[in-house]
Amino acid sequence: MIKFTSFLAPNTDPVCQAIVSHIAQQLDIQMTFVNDISYSERYRQFDGGEISGGWICGLPYVQRVDRKQAKLDLLGAPVMQKPRYQNQPIYFSDVVVHRDSNFYSFADLQGATWAFNEINSQSGYNMTCYHLANLGFASGYFSQTIQSGAHQASLSMVLDRKVDASAIDSIVLETEMILHPEISRDLRIVERLGPSPMPPWVISKAIHEDIRDAIKEAILAMHLAPIGQAILAGGQIRRIAQVYDQDYDLVRQMAQVAESVTL
Repeated sequence: MIKFTSFLAPNTDPVCQAIVSHIAQQLDIQMTFVNDISYSERYRQFDGGEISGGWICGLPYVQRVDRKQAKLDLLGAPVMQKPRYQNQPIYFSDVVVHRDSNFYSFADLQGATWAFNEINSQSGYNMTCYHLANLGFASGYFSQTIQSGAHQASLSMVLDRKVDASAIDSIVLETEMILHPEISRDLRIVERLGPSPMPPWVISKAIHEDIRDAIKEAILAMHLAPIGQAILAGGQIRRIAQVYDQDYDLVRQMAQVAESVTL
């Protein structure tokens, strides 16, 4: 049994589950999607080899590969449907505030309160630190920062006026707005940071090469058949594109610059 999981927000679980089920059926191999355990346990099992693959943020991907912590193959990265993604495997960090606030730009947020999901997130933490480094700030830009534990938790804190702002993964934000359209009335995007390379689907090289290649071929071809296209569309995905390790060099470069900043 080949186990996959997602390290992205829970609102991406349905499309991940559907993709894994579809690939398993197409290839007639035993695959399952694991989402009934905590994220810390998902990482523990992934790093320990119990979980063999999944959809992972670009920052923890490069951290594991560069530290020789894991030997991973890239299966592909989603290309989202909206025009701003330019038919490329990229995404953004949308800086959101409550619509009733007096914040209209990132510059307005100096001295504000800020929530971030967790420090190993490209969209929620690394991009913000990178942006602040480019502005010349090493610390103290925000009056208070709170680690929320998840993008959706950060979003709720902004909506509930518990913090002033947060950087939210654009995929997560768009999905939340589809699931809960009423939140659009209470949010304003004041900055779009990025783009960053899209979080990739990966698989452990401990899985036999022939199986890895078959899974990669199937996932890259999903958009070519009506059923696969429909599954992807359920997650606002146009297609899954082939990507290479060097495509994530931008994440590496951003992380190096961001090291000088503390939120």
